[in-house]
Amino acid sequence: MAKRIAIVEDEAAIRDNYAAAFRREGYTVDAYDSRAPAMEAFASRLPDLVVIDINLKDDVEGGFELCRELRAQSADLPIIFLTARDSEFDAVSGLRLGADDYLTKDISLPHLMARVAALFRRLDAMQKPHAEGGRITRGSLEIDTDRMTVQWQGIPVGLTLTEFWLVHAMARYPGHVKNRQQLMDAAQAVLDDNTITSHVKRIRRKFLAIDADFRNIETVYGMGYRWIAD
Repeated sequence: MAKRIAIVEDEAAIRDNYAAAFRREGYTVDAYDSRAPAMEAFASRLPDLVVIDINLKDDVEGGFELCRELRAQSADLPIIFLTARDSEFDAVSGLRLGADDYLTKDISLPHLMARVAALFRRLDAMQKPHAEGGRITRGSLEIDTDRMTVQWQGIPVGLTLTEFWLVHAMARYPGHVKNRQQLMDAAQAVLDDNTITSHVKRIRRKFLAIDADFRNIETVYGMGYRWIAD
């Protein structure tokens, strides 16, 4: 069955252009021009992936609010911001809200299709059994690779797909530094340094919300990140 992509974009020409491109790749596409009709549709059925602009008609932060609402509905729904707003502040804000990727509208269509395909590869991994053991335990950390869930001190940690694979990559070999390329490969995504930094900060906050003494992700400046066994 074809994957279903929802596009929330207020400019009709841009919305139609992206919708046509996705349909050429074999996806089913639903398109919305603002937050309200999108959320009304999502209340009855979530798509497989959502592409969101930030400015939605008169709602200049509507995309951010939509992302927040969607993430409250699903921890692992792939969400991509696709916007003309190219400031680092907006990108970090979007990632902090739980988006898996933040792209600007100058991205080429082939590049956009590649980023979407990478997210779907990770989504498909959720339904596939892993050849290696389905569980990784590192002290207080438990990772279930079959269900793609993470627990800390027995409490579930709500991670996005990108965050799950980043934690998995670091915790699989505690003490080993994972550089940017290794983390990108683990996440099956093209992530720049700022994006990786934002994801790691968000991951830390989620663990700290459970355990104020969490110190298990260490930044190795100029090199990358590593998981410290407790």
